[in-house]
Amino acid sequence: MNPQPVKKEVMGRYLSEDYLKYELANEENYLNLQLLALNDTGFNKLEKGLFSAPQSPVPTPNPPLSAPRILDLGCATGSLLSLLGERGWETTGVEICKAQADHGRKMRQLNISELPLEDNNFSPSSFNVVLASHVIEHLNDPASFVREVHRILIPGGSFFVTTPNIDGFQARLFGKHWRSAIFDHLYLFSIKTLRRLLEDAGFITEKTVSWGGLAAGSAPAPVKRLFDRTAKRFGFGDVVITRSRKNSEI
Repeated sequence: MNPQPVKKEVMGRYLSEDYLKYELANEENYLNLQLLALNDTGFNKLEKGLFSAPQSPVPTPNPPLSAPRILDLGCATGSLLSLLGERGWETTGVEICKAQADHGRKMRQLNISELPLEDNNFSPSSFNVVLASHVIEHLNDPASFVREVHRILIPGGSFFVTTPNIDGFQARLFGKHWRSAIFDHLYLFSIKTLRRLLEDAGFITEKTVSWGGLAAGSAPAPVKRLFDRTAKRFGFGDVVITRSRKNSEI
């Protein structure tokens, strides 16, 4: 977005209770999409490894966390955090929309902060995993955001980022009329530029998957399914998720 809106204006957009109504109406669908994307990038395997890792019998200066800790940035009403908590994770959320954060705290008893990530002052090496689904494109300073995630992850910790793919088929086809070319999206990334952003902050990219070849209703169902599979296979989908690991040498 050029010129960039000031941060205060950006923050003000997400205070409306309309976001809560919208999220609740689409909660189940969004949760299922998140779970599919995480599974595609190896989250389930990572989770299994974290919960089955043996504890060292020798005391260390930095003992392992009692349970794997996960931070969900832009956690909305906390449906994903709630599910992960049931699976044994120690969960924390960040959600600047007060109505959504309140819902997650009151209805799901979740630990959710309304402060932007950088304002929470989490301790270094606080989390095993950080998630950011459809957040990074809304930020004035995505580079600062990614550096902060790097700081608060344990060495070797994982960062999962989901965002629209500006190099996807739909973006190229529709141009300025693409559904993700909207006022709220301050930065848009391709697979290449997202990887560069992460690697500049000290991450090692381990897996990238894109999905969404044709918009719903734009073609007969068999054609859409075929095109969606092709987009996923060859990396020109409408949305991209990447799994990166904190470089323990940085």
